Amino acid sequence: MLADSGPMVLYLVRHGATEWSKNGRHTGVTDLPLLPEGEDDARRMASRLAGHEFASVITSPRQRARRTAELAGFPDAVVDEDLVEWGYGEYEGISTVQIRETDPGWSIWTGYTPGGETADEIAARLDRVIARARACDGDVLAFAHGHCLRALAARWVEEPVSFGRFLMLGTATLSILGDDRGQAAVLTWNS
Repeated sequence: MLADSGPMVLYLVRHGATEWSKNGRHTGVTDLPLLPEGEDDARRMASRLAGHEFASVITSPRQRARRTAELAGFPDAVVDEDLVEWGYGEYEGISTVQIRETDPGWSIWTGYTPGGETADEIAARLDRVIARARACDGDVLAFAHGHCLRALAARWVEEPVSFGRFLMLGTATLSILGDDRGQAAVLTWNS
């Protein structure tokens, strides 16, 4: 169920499954297509979003997010470079298990990522997304990526990016951010 009308609401859709998301490999800049089941899941998202009017629909420039938007019924989603996935640097294409073989205890949320994006850098660009969304006259729909959207939700509720570690997010899921009595809130998560 979509949120009732009221103050602006930010709807988040994580892209459908790719080969790397299915295998737990960090996918930042690598531009992978959706798997057939990822495309099917994106098509199912269309019925969940049907009938809701959005003031703005934005998407990461990566094809997995753009294709999810298209299959969900939003082929004209505007590309927003700030919605790209976390920059994994040297950890691109490998899993956390593999990373921990040489960097025990590593976490994207709290660790150093050689050649990658810092938590402060991702916070700055996601804060820009939030500011633009809040400036819209109506609800906003964003298609993006797992770590990026988890970090965005953390910033929405005015927490550090590392708070995103508590917000598991599956592929082709819908989450809704809004306000509860004037306080930023997560209204629906990983649905």
